[in-house]
Amino acid sequence: EMTDNLSTQVSRVLNPTPTILPDPVTIVHEVRSLARLETIRYSLEKIITAETRQGVFEWLVGDRLIFVAHGEVIAGVDLAKLAPEDLEVRDGVLYVQMPEAELFVVAIDNEQSYVYDRDTGIFTHGEVNLETEARRAAEYEIEKSALEDGILDIASQNAVSFLDRLFRDLGFPEVIFE
Repeated sequence: EMTDNLSTQVSRVLNPTPTILPDPVTIVHEVRSLARLETIRYSLEKIITAETRQGVFEWLVGDRLIFVAHGEVIAGVDLAKLAPEDLEVRDGVLYVQMPEAELFVVAIDNEQSYVYDRDTGIFTHGEVNLETEARRAAEYEIEKSALEDGILDIASQNAVSFLDRLFRDLGFPEVIFE
């Protein structure tokens, strides 16, 4: 029992639990109302390899990591951009000039993302910003993949479908989106 207690104490010294101390002051930079109609959400995964000082001496001074990024992209239509002049009723038909679909959120999910592997050279402790750069690259690649897959077109179609039902429920028998 004494040996177990000693090994536990040694383990706590060698592998301390980090202490997180948040600053009690919060600074609010901006508060604004939103009128976003979110119509689609993509969940994606990307594997990013980031490296520095690779080449003949990589085993001495190189740094390489493999980052598995789980991300989310949310798109839709900002209804705040829908002005009164974008809605017109002619002969009982509602004509709607829709705003363009846009990306609202492109974010890495920190709970599910992780560094899969990291190799550093013998004479280096690793590039401090390498994981940060990998995260930035992952966010860019996730956004790029969603755009290539046509997320904005699908978001626009979903917005038209939703607003068509809404306007019909409000009493407009025919709605035409331009």
